[in-house]
Formats: sequence, C-alpha cells, structure tokens
Amino acid sequence: MNGDRVTASGATERLPTRIRARRFGREMLVHLAALAAVLVAAELILRVVDLRELRDSYEPGRALLFRHDAELGWAPVPNASATFTGTRTVTVHNNSLSLRDIEPAGVRKPTVLFVGDSFVWGYDVEAGERFTDLLRAKLPAVRIVNAGVPGYGTDQEYLLLARIWSAINPDVVVLMFCTGNDRVDNSANMRNGGYYKPYLVSTGDGASHFAGQPVPWSRHVYFRENALVRNLWLARAAVTGFVQVVRPEIEVPDPTERLVTMMRETVEGRGAKFLVGLEYHETQLEAFLHARGIPSIAFDGAPAYPSDGFHWTPEGHAVVAQRLMPLLTAAGITATDQAK
Repeated sequence: MNGDRVTASGATERLPTRIRARRFGREMLVHLAALAAVLVAAELILRVVDLRELRDSYEPGRALLFRHDAELGWAPVPNASATFTGTRTVTVHNNSLSLRDIEPAGVRKPTVLFVGDSFVWGYDVEAGERFTDLLRAKLPAVRIVNAGVPGYGTDQEYLLLARIWSAINPDVVVLMFCTGNDRVDNSANMRNGGYYKPYLVSTGDGASHFAGQPVPWSRHVYFRENALVRNLWLARAAVTGFVQVVRPEIEVPDPTERLVTMMRETVEGRGAKFLVGLEYHETQLEAFLHARGIPSIAFDGAPAYPSDGFHWTPEGHAVVAQRLMPLLTAAGITATDQAK
C-alpha cells in the first residue's frame, strides 16, 4: 500500500517515485470504480423503491400552476394554464392577478371577494361549476372575485388579501374557512407534504407577528429548480435529509381566532364588510364569530367527493352558492346593486 517492497533478506527497498505513483493511481482508480458502482446501485435502488418523499410532486399540474413565494410560501403563476388531476381532471387557467378567475372587469361594480383554500379555488371542478361562478350568474350587477389557493391556511389568506387588495378594492370580503384542516394549517410551518409556509406567533404581550419569512425552499422546489437534484435521486435523498434536519416542522398554539380578528380589522378598517363561510359547523369558531357580531353561514351537507380532500362536487358548489345568497343579501349585496 505504501509503494515500497520487501527484499528476500527482509530489507525494505524504496521503489522509484514513478512506480509508486502508478501504483497509487491504480489503487485510486479501483476505489473510485467501487464508489461509482455503489452510487449507481444506490441510485437504481432509490428509483425502484420510488419513495414518496423523493417524488417531484403528488399533484399533477402543480409545477406549472404554482411557484415558490418568499412571502406566502407558494403562489399561483400569472396567466398559467394546465390540467390538474385530483379525483377528476380539470382545466385551470390563472388570470393576470394569478387568480383562477376571469380577468378583472374595468367597470366599477359592488365587489365581493372570496378568500380560501382549495374549496374556493375549485379542486375537482371546472371553473364554471364553482360557487363563485354560479353567484356571478345570480348577481349580474355584482363583481365576484375568487381568490382561493389550494393548501392555504387563514394566515396565508390574510397575507394574500393584503397583497391583492388595491387591485380588487372589495366592498365585501368572505373568508371561507375549511373546518376540516384550517386550524392545523394555521398552527404549522409546512403544508401539502412538506411545502413551507409563514405562520403567526404570539410575542407574549398580546401582540403577534408572522414568522418563517422569507419562506425557505421545500424539497419540492429543489427538485424542480436544481438540475442535479431534479435528475439524480441520490441528490434528492441528500436534499430531503438536509431540509428535514435544518428546517424541521414547527407547531405553534392555534392562532385561528387571532387571524380572523386581524382579517376583520383589515377589512373593516378599509371600509368593507367582513363575512365568514364554514365548510361545516364548528362550535368553537361559531361562538367566537357570534360573540363579535361577525355574520356567518355553514355548508353542512353540501355534496362532496368521497376522497382526496372531500371537496365539493358541482352539486355541492350549487348548495354553497344557494346558502351564501341570504348572507350576501343581509350585507347589502343584491342582484340589482348599482355601481358605487
């Protein structure tokens, strides 16, 4: 191994430097070949095993429709179009404001803005089947804006509302609360299988602030944005381990009621009305809303698909639109509203 040799008499004879270098080179080539074989075998094993954590994304179309956002975690891509597959495959087109909606009209009308997650966005339904599009047909004198984004919690919806407010200038804002998972989403720094997001933390003196910003890259973002990680599963495994160690999951006390209060203060502070819709009844939140005089409605019984998040079917969206009408009417929104 050291490049020397032992003579018959037992003495150690130093080989010429050139010969020793050749031996060392051959040994290094053997080691490198063995290492390469091990790496290739590991790469093949990882591809065959096909670990979920090493896949690019489990929702076809996501990479085309959404991108990393340092403030929100992820955000829709303006003017992007793609097919999106959940329980069924639907066509998605984002407008210039990055919303899955029609382009904002130039004529000023009383405006109702809906913020929420995939239930608002229209997971598993075509755009024209959503409750917002059905309301648009029922209220032709009103501008209905759909600002739903899949996976968002109330914290991200609050931040998105602030971002798009000046472009929409709504008269009414309706927070559509996903009773099934929004509290969990609001209490964590990641969502959707490892995508990082901002989260609200209390400072202990009654104040609060958003943490986790700028939002770091998730492993999924590395998979798409880095060519080496995109093409080598060994690199994906290394990045996944790095992300899990350096950026672990964080949980905070549920800030939902605080977030709802912040959203209400923002909306009413800008002269608009604030309403809440609930996927289904939740005693805790409804008691909170009632105590503060925030009008709300629940959508229990709206037909939903039996898998992949239990999102509303087209018939479910029709039920939601029907139940929203009295809530909007009480807020002064009617089919005969005139531009303000």
